[in-house]
This record gives sequence, C-alpha cells and structure tokens, in this order.
Amino acid sequence: MTHRSAAPLAAEPPQPQPSLFNSLPHRKKKRKRKVAGPTTSTSVSSETSFANDPDQFKNRIYDAAVECDQEPKSEQSIATYPLVELRQRSVKVGESLGNSVVTAVDTGNAKEVCDAKEVCSIAAATSETAESLELKRVLEDDSISNKSPMSYFFEKVYYGNSVWSTTTIGDEKGRERVYDTIFRLPWRCELLIDVGFFVCFNSFLSLLTVMPTRMLMAVWRLLKTRKFKRPSTIEFSDFSCFLILACGVTVLQQIDISLIYHMIRGQATIKLYVIYNVLEIFDKLCQNFIGDVLQMLFHSAEELARCPPETQSMRFWIWRFISDQVLAVVTSIVHSVILLVQAITLSACIVSHYNALPALLVSNNFAEIKSYVFKGYSKDNVHSMVYSDSIERFHISAFVLFVLAQNILEAEGPWFISFINNILLVYLFEMAIDVIKHSFISKFNNISPIAYSEFLEVLCKQTLHMQTEDAKKKLTFVPLAPACVVIRVLAPVYAANLPCNSFSWRLSWILLFSAITYIMLTSLKVLIGMVLQKHARWYVNRCQRRKHHLHAD
Repeated sequence: MTHRSAAPLAAEPPQPQPSLFNSLPHRKKKRKRKVAGPTTSTSVSSETSFANDPDQFKNRIYDAAVECDQEPKSEQSIATYPLVELRQRSVKVGESLGNSVVTAVDTGNAKEVCDAKEVCSIAAATSETAESLELKRVLEDDSISNKSPMSYFFEKVYYGNSVWSTTTIGDEKGRERVYDTIFRLPWRCELLIDVGFFVCFNSFLSLLTVMPTRMLMAVWRLLKTRKFKRPSTIEFSDFSCFLILACGVTVLQQIDISLIYHMIRGQATIKLYVIYNVLEIFDKLCQNFIGDVLQMLFHSAEELARCPPETQSMRFWIWRFISDQVLAVVTSIVHSVILLVQAITLSACIVSHYNALPALLVSNNFAEIKSYVFKGYSKDNVHSMVYSDSIERFHISAFVLFVLAQNILEAEGPWFISFINNILLVYLFEMAIDVIKHSFISKFNNISPIAYSEFLEVLCKQTLHMQTEDAKKKLTFVPLAPACVVIRVLAPVYAANLPCNSFSWRLSWILLFSAITYIMLTSLKVLIGMVLQKHARWYVNRCQRRKHHLHAD
C-alpha cells in the first residue's frame, strides 16, 4: 500500500520507502486518494480481489511472510519503520475470497511495515478458506450420478488405487521397524531370557552345593576349636536359608501328591486352565514378596553380626532376626505349596487322554499376549518383564523335573518318547510366546532392539558382581521354593531304588547316593558358573569397546 501526505508541509517530507504490499508483483491500479480535510495524515486503503484465483492470493501472502522474515529486525529498523495497524475485513457468507480487504493505516510520517505473525495468520485463514472452497467443489460435484457402473469401474482400474486409499507410503524408518520386529529383536530377546535362566540355575545350584559346604565348614571349625564364636553375616544368612529349606521340605512331605493329582485331573479342561492361571498369578506375587522378605532377613543378620554383645541393641536385633526368620519360613512354605500344585496341574495335563496340554498352552499363552501386548510400558517395565520370563522359564524346568520323577515312579509301558514330545511342545510354545510378546511390546512402545543388548549388559555386570546404577535393574530370584519342590520330588525316586536290607546298609546307600548327587551338582555348578563368568566378561568388554568407538566417532 502507499501512504502520502494530504496537505503540503513546510519542509519536504522524506520519500516514503516502498512497503511490503507495494512490492508485491500483483498490485493493481491504486485507488484515487480521498482528501479528508486539512489534516496532516490521511488513510488510504487499497483492495485486491482474488475471487477468480484463491491459490494465487495464498501464494502472495506466503511470499509476503517470507519477505517479512528476511527483513533485519534491529533497533534502527524498528525506529525507522514503526509498526502500523493491520486488520482484515471478515469474509461474509456468500462472498468470494477476493472480497476480503486488507487495510493499513498510517499514523503521521510512519512507514508501513508488515508483522510476520499477522501475515502468517492471514495465510492460515486463507488456507482454511481454500480448503472450504475445495470441500464445496467436491460436494457439488455430482458427476458420479452421470457415470455408468462399467465406466466407474474402468476409471478405478486405470486411474485409481484402492489400496493406497486406506494405507500410506512408508519410508526407511518404517522398514527398520518391520525388520526390528521380525529379525533383530527376537534373537536378542531369547538370548537375554536364556542367560537369565542360567543365572537362576546357577543360584539354585549354589543353594544346594555352596551353602551346605559352608555350613559343614562352620560346624567342623566349631568342633575342632570347641570355642563358640559369633557367626558372621554370611553364616547367619546360610543358617536362615537352611532353616527355610528344611521347614519347606518337611511341610511338603506331608502333602499327598496322589490325592491332589486325582482332584485336579477330575476337572474339565477349562477348569485346568483357570487353576493353572490362578496358581501362576500367586506364584509371581509370592516370588516378588519373598524377595523383599529375604532382604529384610539378610539386613537383620548383618546388624546382628555387627552389634556389640550384651547390649539393648543386640536384644533388639535378635528379636528382629527371629521375626524376619518366621516370616520368611511362612512365605517360603506358601510359595512351595503353590509351585507343587502348579507342577501337579501341568502333570495332569501332560498325562491326560483328551489332549489337555495343547488346550492349556494355547489358552494360557495367548491370554498372556492379550494381557501384555496392548498396553503401554516403559523401558524399565520391559526390563523387569524379561527377568520375570527368565524366572518363569526356570519354574517350568522344575515342573518338568517333577513330571519326569512322577513318570519314573508310576508310569507303565513306553512313556519316554511321549514325555519328550510333550516337553518340547511346552518349551516351543513358551519360547514363541515370549518372542511374539516382546517383539510387539517393543514395536508399540518404540523400544529398539539395542535396549535388549543393554539389558544383557546389566545382567552380565550383575554376574560379575559389579555395582549397577539402579538396584531395580537387578535380577531378583529366590531359589528356596523351587529347591523345596525338587527335593520333595526326588526323595521318593531315591527311596524307591534303595535296597531292602538292614538300617545300616540302607544308611550307607543313602550316604552314597547323597555323595554322588553332591558331586554331580557341584560339577555342574562349577561348569555353569565359569561359563557365565567368561561370557559376562567377554560381553561387557565388547560393549565397552563399542561405546568407546562411538564416542571416538
């Protein structure tokens, strides 16, 4: 727009610089100036009509916004070009787009300048108006009624694409997500679960080999020196675990497995599925709770070993240790009973004659997918979920050992091939469901496969007894309840193979079987522990070298 002074002044006014709207190439002829009287300034409005071409007006407004953004915004330019008032007349219903008028009012000798924000708002309003015109044009187009069905069909055949109308064209990022879900994440997830399984197995073997060895060494030292010495924190902890294990095995020995087996086998398939799901939920709750109880018990053992003797604090910690010990024994017994009943349920499904095992696996595993996949999870939640899957895999292995022991004692005829087929089916279902679950959880929550490599690095650092930043990222597994179940199951197998001789002869065979079992478990413990240590050291070094190369780049 152009602004000129209506009345002559004493001094010739400076030549007005061209404004933004004057610089637009589509300016039409200016209107005649109206003189309002002997004032020092008048308002001149210019109007441009774009009724026939709204896209041209939108392009011009966009060019004006770009020019306004490119102008220097220094204090000098602001002083030279003071802001002017910019307003837009609203578009009435039924009017064309070109009837909108932009008016700039000059105040005194001020030069007009365009504010970028106001121009952008004008452009947005113009874009909305253009969309409204396009919508109106589409709604008024009634050419479909004049077409025959054949012409409509051939038009879609030659010019249309029905698939693209309901999908979008992907990019490299989408391709990477698909490849992550199918190829990169499954093997990382399975590797992490397998390493977690062997970490749990190593802890289980430590409970059955290292803890009895330390207790025997403490008793031997006491008998040799004949001097009572206050036990250390580790000795208090070993005594607590041994007491929990002994109480759990004693309680499980009083349970009639055959009675529970026939009660469960008499139920329908759907009831077996419900029973197994309920027991699995209580298993996870007890596993979580007993971890907290053992932390309290070990803390009481540490304080009891450090406090000075014959003081008020020692009496306090003695009572605290006893109360924590009782709570740990009760919780472990409840957990052991739950695991035993769950193992009996799986055994009833395996030996049933109406294919209850596939129905149980399908129902249980796909219910797990439904309850996990379509929810939002953080990275830490997925980390804990992987550890839970590793513990569940170990519990299934304990159940398989129970089924094997029951077949050795009670099965008739050739049963080993059928047992192997059923166990392979259980493990294949479990592996497939875990992989599918974690693949789609990672896809829906935008978790990259590299996160599972980071989880494995944290687990390897835990294996090497390295301190981690967050204690919640550690694998918490208490092998007391599975150990009670395994001892309860294997004891009848050993008893069935003892010779029917005198008590001293049977005692000799019991000691022989115990020594052979101890040597086998100790050898397996050494093998698994050394392999885990070597793998953890290699993997942590590999991750450190990779991080060093990334920082160097």
